[in-house]
Amino acid sequence: MPAKSLKVAFQMDPIAQVDINADSSFRLAEEAQARGHRLFYYAPDQLAYEAGNITARGHDFTVRRVQGDHVDLGPQRAVDLEDFDVVWLRQDPPFDMSYITTTHLLDRIHPRTLVVNDPFWVRNYPEKLLVLDFPELTPPTTIARDLETLKAFKAQHGDMILKPLYGNGGAGVFRLGPDDRNLASLHELFTGINREPLIAQKFLPDVSQGDKRIILVDGAPVGAINRVPAAGETRSNMHVGGKPEKVGLTQREHDICEAIGPTLREHGQIFVGIDVIGDYLTEINVTSPTGIQELERFDGINVAEKIWQAIEAKR
Repeated sequence: MPAKSLKVAFQMDPIAQVDINADSSFRLAEEAQARGHRLFYYAPDQLAYEAGNITARGHDFTVRRVQGDHVDLGPQRAVDLEDFDVVWLRQDPPFDMSYITTTHLLDRIHPRTLVVNDPFWVRNYPEKLLVLDFPELTPPTTIARDLETLKAFKAQHGDMILKPLYGNGGAGVFRLGPDDRNLASLHELFTGINREPLIAQKFLPDVSQGDKRIILVDGAPVGAINRVPAAGETRSNMHVGGKPEKVGLTQREHDICEAIGPTLREHGQIFVGIDVIGDYLTEINVTSPTGIQELERFDGINVAEKIWQAIEAKR
């Protein structure tokens, strides 16, 4: 057990609505409570800058593993986040200007208050862009808003995945096969919604065997789960019916973790989930990674404990 009780704030989506058997933030709070830490919850829109201080309006809370009755919230109160030892940046994407603004505000208290993950590098390392630092590990990739560039990529690779650059949970992910004629229509649809580029990657047939989520703690892998797409589905995300399975790490996956681990560790990315299909790294999830509970059930290891041990060592 830690020698010191920490004051811990969770910046996250509504805690009363989480699935306690799947949500990683709930599991992190549960483990923190078991370790004697004191917990505070606030929603991202309750974060503020006031007269030089970074404040939040929220609730002290305790958790229990009873679905539908899993959290007790104290009266709402305002706090100065610099009075806390740790702040968890755990709201779900989309990685939009609201999300980015919270990272700018939390920058102002880190590292006096340890923000996990480091908000400066969360902002500069979004999931689908950090992988560009490791081209030898990734499938052929293009990021573009220009339709002609995307057409050239499809002409070269034939079978491709097209998705929003800042999406999450498998939303808006399309597979365009060699004979597909929908690229221009999809481009029209996406560009009518926002001003962001799209990301195109060569389709990896190995996805039918699963998309591995590997959890890294302070740059080191602690385990993996395999997410297998539902029948007739390209996407393996559990949000859209992907089935989690027990799985180990291959030598190639150890090599991938060894290649990216120092970058994650040096830039304060304590809890990270990477996605690997076949031999290729496709995403490095730093904003609000998931998969702790599934990995704990399959492998019988306390991943949340390992994450808290890494945090406590820094405090």
